[in-house]
Amino acid sequence: MDHYVLVKDCLKGKMAAQKQLYDLFAGPMLSVCYRYSKSMADAEDVLQEGFVKVFFNLHQFKFKGELGAWIRRIMVTTAINYLKRNARYQTDLLFPDEHLHVVNNAEVHPEVKMEAKELADLIRQLPPGYQTIFNLYAVEGFNHVEIGKILGIQESTSRSQYARARALLIQWIEQKNNAVKLNVYAK
Repeated sequence: MDHYVLVKDCLKGKMAAQKQLYDLFAGPMLSVCYRYSKSMADAEDVLQEGFVKVFFNLHQFKFKGELGAWIRRIMVTTAINYLKRNARYQTDLLFPDEHLHVVNNAEVHPEVKMEAKELADLIRQLPPGYQTIFNLYAVEGFNHVEIGKILGIQESTSRSQYARARALLIQWIEQKNNAVKLNVYAK
């Protein structure tokens, strides 16, 4: 698919091209939005808001990178702004003390196997602050300096919150693995 022609047609106001652009990227971008939210309804709200921004700012796309990566960045920014605005997420983004966990250097055992969907579900169970930082760092590839700027926190806070999110995920994965082992031995 020629994204250059598609973008140019969208900029000319051709509704068929706009629909094609939306249809092409809506599915993958909904997955991105869902990683930052606690519900599919919130993810859909973020997706719609994000596509409004995509179409409003499409003239700024300069074809110097992938169109999908450009749209993804808009979706991530939109999701984070949604979290900051939404009262349900707002207090949890401040990284409250009741969610602090001891960080250890435990590694997941090599025999632990987990489907991607199971891992995504565990990530979604993290407190919103942990979830956001984990996604920004481990999935989107931002560094801690960038995350600090995006979220308005110190780089060290981003690092410690990522470490805590990772430790909590490891703990949950190990608990899940142990439960599976117990079920196998119980049979």
